[in-house]
Amino acid sequence: MISGELAFYVVLGFGAQLVDGALGMAYGLIATSALLAAGAPPAISSASVHAAEVVTTGLAGASHVWHQNVDWRTFRRLAAAGVMGGVIGAYILTELPEKPMKVFVTLYLFGMALLILLRVIRGDVERKKVRGTLPIGLVGGFLDAIGGGGWGSIVNSTLIARGETPRISIGSVSLAEFVVTAAISATFVMALELTTYGRVVLGLIIGGALAAPFAGWFSRVLPQKVLMGLVALVVSALAVYNFVQLGST
Repeated sequence: MISGELAFYVVLGFGAQLVDGALGMAYGLIATSALLAAGAPPAISSASVHAAEVVTTGLAGASHVWHQNVDWRTFRRLAAAGVMGGVIGAYILTELPEKPMKVFVTLYLFGMALLILLRVIRGDVERKKVRGTLPIGLVGGFLDAIGGGGWGSIVNSTLIARGETPRISIGSVSLAEFVVTAAISATFVMALELTTYGRVVLGLIIGGALAAPFAGWFSRVLPQKVLMGLVALVVSALAVYNFVQLGST
C-alpha cells in the first residue's frame, strides 16, 4: 500500500508533468514550489526534482515522438546547443549575481508572452521557418543551469514568438530537454543519497511516468490557437512569479 507521503509525491509528479509535457514548461517551478511549501529543505527539493526530471523528460519526449510532434533538425540543434550552454552555466554558476539574471529573465518572459499573444490576436498560427535555433538553445541551457529561468519557458516562448507552431516547438523542446537535463544533472544524480531523497524521487517519477503518455496527445489534439494562448498564459505566470520573487528579496 502506498503511504500518504508517497501518494502526495505521486500526485505532485503527475500534475507537474501533465502541465510540463503538454505545454513544454513549468515542471521544476510547480514541483519545487510544492515541495518547499510542504516543508522540504531547499537542497532536498532541488535534488529530487532534478533527479526525477531526467526520467520524466525522457518519457514525455518519447510521447511527443510517438505523436509526431518533433522536428528532428530543431531537436538536434537545440539539444547540442543546450548541453553546451548548460555545461558552461554549471561551471560559472557561482560567479554570476542572481538578481540581475532574474530581472533579465522576467523582462524577457514578459516580452515573449506579449509577442505570442499578438500572434493569437492576429490568428497567425501558420508555421514559419525559425532561424537562430543554436543561440536559442545555448541561452536556454545556460539559464536553466544557473537557475535564472527554465529551459522550457525560455526556449518554447522564443520559438513560438518567432513563428514556430506550438505543437512542433513543444515536442522538439521537450525531447531536447531530456538530453540537456541529463547533461546538467549527471553529477547531481551520481551524488544523490537515495536514503535521503529516494521516496521523493520515486513518487515524482511514478507520477510523471503516469502523466507522460498524455503529453504528446494533448499537444497534438488541442487547436494551435488554444495551445498558443495557454503557452502565453503560463509564460506570463512564470514572469509574474519571478517578479514577485524579486520583490521579496
